[in-house]
Amino acid sequence: MAVSYQINIVDPSHSHLSPNLLSNLSVEEIPIPSPGPTSVVVRIRAVALNFRDLLCLADSPLYPVRTSPGLIPCNDGAGEIVSAGLESTWKDSIGDAVILLPSRDWINGDVDVVNMHNILGSGVVNGTLSQYVMVEDPWLIRAPKNLSFEEAAALPGAAGTAMNVLESISVGKDTTVVTQGTGGVSCAVIQYAAALGAKVIATSSTDEKLQIASKLGAAELINYKMTPDWADKVLRITGGKGADLVCDVGGSGTLEQSIKALRQGGTACLVGFLTQPKPIDILMEIIAQAKILKGIAVFSRTMLSRVVELTEEHDLHPCLGKVFEWDEAPEAFELMRKQNTVGKIVIKV
Repeated sequence: MAVSYQINIVDPSHSHLSPNLLSNLSVEEIPIPSPGPTSVVVRIRAVALNFRDLLCLADSPLYPVRTSPGLIPCNDGAGEIVSAGLESTWKDSIGDAVILLPSRDWINGDVDVVNMHNILGSGVVNGTLSQYVMVEDPWLIRAPKNLSFEEAAALPGAAGTAMNVLESISVGKDTTVVTQGTGGVSCAVIQYAAALGAKVIATSSTDEKLQIASKLGAAELINYKMTPDWADKVLRITGGKGADLVCDVGGSGTLEQSIKALRQGGTACLVGFLTQPKPIDILMEIIAQAKILKGIAVFSRTMLSRVVELTEEHDLHPCLGKVFEWDEAPEAFELMRKQNTVGKIVIKV
């Protein structure tokens, strides 16, 4: 037998930000899976948390899929292959380090194949916060050779999402990219945009966090607490032109500034909604200046493969906020709930 963390909703009134949310999480015994002909069993060694894991833990209406009783949470994980089916392409890779692909539909091509009901750690699809996970062949990818299990676990949700953002406009040299904060996705956008040759303008709430952004590759720094109208500073930095790309993680509380900071025809990628909802007026600016607002929904296997290539080529390492032991998983979720972490929160398994 093995163990996993599972979600059982104790009180449906608890929101994803409720201090009592952790009562929904418990440790349960599960059987060690046996692989089918084309499936693989992975001994999970590390799991990284994402904001959506809080939504699933609360069965929040903010997430488009309802949480089923007994769901194993989390969609990011890394480990080693312990067994594989006779027809599996991984059958000769026992012991290899791998990372799991959260979306079981999006291998390559366009986003229209994504089914939000088919993502690890949500709905009825068990996730990674377990000692053992069984997946089908395409849902694994080789882990970068230069990363530990803890770093590899932090890669998909942060760097995979970042690559989806960056491929929205084919980021390269002569491109200006703006980021918000120092959470996992924002840190990854800084790293991979800089690796691709882009100029990165990082915004964050403290000078200490901005120094971390600088070490990751940001060329310009803006403290948005000191400069609430930070879009004006982006325009000054870019000589009045504006940025080519903004990665927005705040939602309605930051989107007006993000759109304002763009050049004519520029793109704002909406990745999250960390701020409180509020009315905004962005339509005329989007229409008059042909600006683009794009929602980012997970990422493809092809995008994650590109992440692995760049990670090894440039010896990039994910920014880890804090690493917890297995029995400290509730504390990891609590830290995520407080939304005040630089980098990724990781749990050893």
